[in-house]
Amino acid sequence: MILKPNSPRLIRLTSNVTSATTSDIRVSEQKKAGSPVAKDSRHTPALSVLPVSMLLRSLIINTVSSRPLLLNPTLSVLTFLCKPKRTWLFDVDRNPILHAILKATFYRQFCAGETSSETKAVVQGLKDLGLRGVILTYAKETVFDVRDKTSPTKRVGHLAAETETKFCPSIDAWREGTLKTIDLVSEGDYLALKLTGAGPVVTDAFTRGDLPPQQMLDALRDICTKCQANGIRIIVDAESQNFQRGIARLTLDLMRTYNRDGSALIYNTYQAYLKSMPTTLKSHLEAASRDGFTLGLKLVRGAYLATDERSLFHETKEDTDRAYDTIAQGALRQELWEYGTSVKSPLPSVNLFLASHNRHSLVTARRLHQQRLNEQLPTVPVGFGQLHGMADEVSFSLVQLKDSSGSSPGVYKCSTWGSMSECLAYMTRRAIENRDAAGRTQDEYDALKLEVRRRISSIFSSS
Repeated sequence: MILKPNSPRLIRLTSNVTSATTSDIRVSEQKKAGSPVAKDSRHTPALSVLPVSMLLRSLIINTVSSRPLLLNPTLSVLTFLCKPKRTWLFDVDRNPILHAILKATFYRQFCAGETSSETKAVVQGLKDLGLRGVILTYAKETVFDVRDKTSPTKRVGHLAAETETKFCPSIDAWREGTLKTIDLVSEGDYLALKLTGAGPVVTDAFTRGDLPPQQMLDALRDICTKCQANGIRIIVDAESQNFQRGIARLTLDLMRTYNRDGSALIYNTYQAYLKSMPTTLKSHLEAASRDGFTLGLKLVRGAYLATDERSLFHETKEDTDRAYDTIAQGALRQELWEYGTSVKSPLPSVNLFLASHNRHSLVTARRLHQQRLNEQLPTVPVGFGQLHGMADEVSFSLVQLKDSSGSSPGVYKCSTWGSMSECLAYMTRRAIENRDAAGRTQDEYDALKLEVRRRISSIFSSS
């Protein structure tokens, strides 16, 4: 499509994100996918579904995120507040003024709620906007910072080993908080697990690459059983690489137990920015093929650049994008490395979930999935997800990409709930992510401004 320089539908291209007005993207992708285009599709901007309060808050947050002079000091403040053992003045749970400021801005933008009732209302509100569902997590976690080799719950290894056979209050509190989280979502939603939230006994085991103590395994059994009964799937989040070897080992064991009959209850998270990710995924595919279980594959780019060892990651974003798209498209084609129809080993059973804010990656994957379904070619089930408070235009553009039967893809928003202090690390990572994705953040900011102008213009034109 060729557009004149003065056209109101001028497409602005960046190196890794295809950005355009929502209506043009939706019409273009529906045509390419062979799907019918509704007559009024060109008059329904994706962000038109956002309530005014959400739209204005998003505009304010993205104004900060798109300007380094505003974002960098904000990020420094959030990082400072994450440090443990602060006085009352800097305690976000005890200082009412500080709490109110954060609650009205970053917390409401990225988090679901501090209480069950507040969280349920936000979850329902997201579904009312047209999303298939939510991915909800209990915010408590441990973040290991490779720069000073510390985490908020740092423990001496032999002390943790001594308590592994005893009752651990931290594990019990995490279990109760996670079971409560299940009650905040409904059938078809996802529960995301931050396993390090169970405390130092568990994190020390993960650091050694070991399975956690039996109390934690029993807690996970209770959680999986309840989710299975309620039709709720489970995503085990990727976390700091200091813990990841133990987390991956545990998650693989859970998939062996619960992912049967071609359906995944448990998903593991694979981070495309890790150079080692293909090796890890290959070994998990081999295990799925050998042991006969379905691999739950949630693919992300990654969110621990600020705290993990830089040498673990790809040198450029282009390399990360290439790794992400290779896995996503290979899984959808059922042609991945030594697996596929052209070789002797078929791809084992896989359920795919693509979590990304990259429009190009997701629209391409959606188009490929629809093409294979239309041509009756083998593919895998796929869902799509973005973070609460981020990439709303991507989310609702995907919702508008209906297939020939009029069905939208399964698009979910990932949110977290918990006290202000429990959510601080999560909010800080979201701010860091906006800093490290300047091009995408600017695209979001431009889309939000365009929607605000459209609404103001419609008010005056109708008066």
